[in-house]
Amino acid sequence: MKRLLLGLLFIICYLSFSVAQTSTSSYQPGVTPEGMVYFLPKTAVRIVIQVEKTTYTPGEFCKYADRYLRLKDVASEPSVSYRMTSLRVEPFAVADTTKGFSVKFDPKSVASNIALSDDGILLAINATPKPAEVTPTFKPAPKPAMMNPRQLMSEEILAAGSTAKMAELTAQDIYEIRESRNLLIRGQADNMPKDGEQLRLMLSQLEMQDRALSSLFSGQTVKDTTEQVLTLMPDKEMERQLLFRFSKKLGLVDKDDLAGEPYYIRVANMRTIPMPNADEKKKKQEPGLYVNVPGKMKVTLYDALEPIHVEELPAGQFGNVELLSGALFNKRYATHLWMNPISGAVDRLEAEQPK
Repeated sequence: MKRLLLGLLFIICYLSFSVAQTSTSSYQPGVTPEGMVYFLPKTAVRIVIQVEKTTYTPGEFCKYADRYLRLKDVASEPSVSYRMTSLRVEPFAVADTTKGFSVKFDPKSVASNIALSDDGILLAINATPKPAEVTPTFKPAPKPAMMNPRQLMSEEILAAGSTAKMAELTAQDIYEIRESRNLLIRGQADNMPKDGEQLRLMLSQLEMQDRALSSLFSGQTVKDTTEQVLTLMPDKEMERQLLFRFSKKLGLVDKDDLAGEPYYIRVANMRTIPMPNADEKKKKQEPGLYVNVPGKMKVTLYDALEPIHVEELPAGQFGNVELLSGALFNKRYATHLWMNPISGAVDRLEAEQPK
């Protein structure tokens, strides 16, 4: 009877080591009394949209732009417009809580140095994980400095009795600035600078003065680029799902705001990995390490009419889970394993038998 009880106890201990337990609830991975708990990743997508906002402010003398500076079709009303300058898709990993496994620390195994990500995704065993690719933080370009045109107005301009007279005198100053600049460029100015750096500074100042005073007629146009990010977790295929709406007058708007044109996303499982049959699933009841054999998904972005961006990405959720034999991690081998942080596939495996 005692021998029978010892036998049953041995079988229970063996099964607790050999069968990886799948987590079906929220669990913070880490060191447990039984060993280490890790997750395999599934691939999410990040849609990064850069939008350029153009703001036009009419100049004080916009009505006289054609008369004094020969500028045609100068708008007299302020306006704001938007346009998309870039659209890209970036994959990133999310811990798949349906693929949680435990590794029991065993004195006969060398699989004890396990590296996990912050959310518990397996990254490496007995090796230093590859540095994560960091997407550069978006930084808007600095706006060019603009002189206040009123600071360049002479006493005569400011004392003029009408806007028309102020515009006429300002136009005369603009032509004098341009004439001075042309003389410097030709080397015909009365007081030529002594060196090239001084000439560059003088020309730069004249250019800024010309641009500032001319803005009183042509108006000011300011462009500002912002970046907006949408995230999506495609657990299954999607057929032209509404992603966002975009308006040239309002920019990126809510999905239910009909002021914007619709943009759609389609996610297709490319079925590059065959699904396991029942016999193959039974083989997984063995000791070892579980890894992803990721499939592929095709992500297509559409405007209202046609595709505008297509990309193929690895996807752990559209693949299989396979077993690496526990024999690779016994004391006979110096085994090092590196995982792909996005797909959960094996990037590199070194198993050297010592001499």
